[in-house]
This record gives sequence, structure tokens and C-alpha cells, in this order.
Amino acid sequence: MSMSLISYGLLIALAIALVVAALTDIQRRQIDNWLNGAIALGAPVFWWASGLSLWPDVALQLGVALVAFALLAGLFALKMMGGGDVKLLTALALWVRWDDFMQLLLVMAIAGGVLTVLMLLWHTARRQKERLAIPYGVAIAFGGLFVLAPKIMPGAAQYAMQAA
Repeated sequence: MSMSLISYGLLIALAIALVVAALTDIQRRQIDNWLNGAIALGAPVFWWASGLSLWPDVALQLGVALVAFALLAGLFALKMMGGGDVKLLTALALWVRWDDFMQLLLVMAIAGGVLTVLMLLWHTARRQKERLAIPYGVAIAFGGLFVLAPKIMPGAAQYAMQAA
């Protein structure tokens, strides 16, 4: 995947969208549909800017997203995952290669476990009686940013050198 200025800018926009998703999930325990839609709709532009071929590159991206959606929708049906989380992960599957997506899921799971323990401790310390709601969008955003960082950082250095 070659890194053009357009694809680099799109990765920056994706990183910003992930931060927004995490913040809104913290504030409202909700990830907005418009944000998930924008992330998903940005993927084809990223594919074009990155020079992905329709076969097998784009087909693989769509396949990973489809499998991710099917599995995650099952978790949603079992009330193990929120709908916004399912949509955000599916949209992210359109952006990153399958191996990066697996890494994203691993980092997300670890971050989500840490987040859950911290929130449980906080919830217990405050002696709250209501149901504990974990803003899992934070863990998803962390996993996404973890995977995007190596792609964004070298690009930032490259474009800074060209500007100097």
C-alpha cells in the first residue's frame, strides 16, 4: 500500500474520528451512526488513494468487514456488545488489512479488560448500585489508534521533511 498525501490525510481523519467515538462513548455511552457512516464511507476513498486493486485487495477488505459484522452482530444479539461498537468495528475492518484487524481486536480486548477492571473498581469505590456500563468505544479507539500509529507516524516525518 503506497502512502500518498491523500491517504495520509484520510488516516489522520480516521484517527480523529476514533477519538471522537471514544469521547462520545464516555459522555453518552453511544457512538453516533453518522460517525460510523462517515468512517465506512471514507474507506473507498482510502482504497483509491492507496492504490488498492479491486481484486483481491478491495474484495478482501469487504470480506473481512462482512465476517466481522456477522460475528459481532451475534455478540450484539447475545447482549455482549453494543450496536455502535459493532458498527465501529465493522467500519474499521474496511480500513485496515486483515492481519492489522486481528491485531486491533487483540489490543482492543486487552484495553477493554483493563478498562472494565478500572471502571468496576471505580463503580465499587463509589458504591453505585446501578448497572455498570462500559464505554467499550474507548477500547476500540485505542486498538484502532494502536494499529494506525505506525502508518501515521512515518508519514508525518516524511511530509515534515518535505516541507522543510
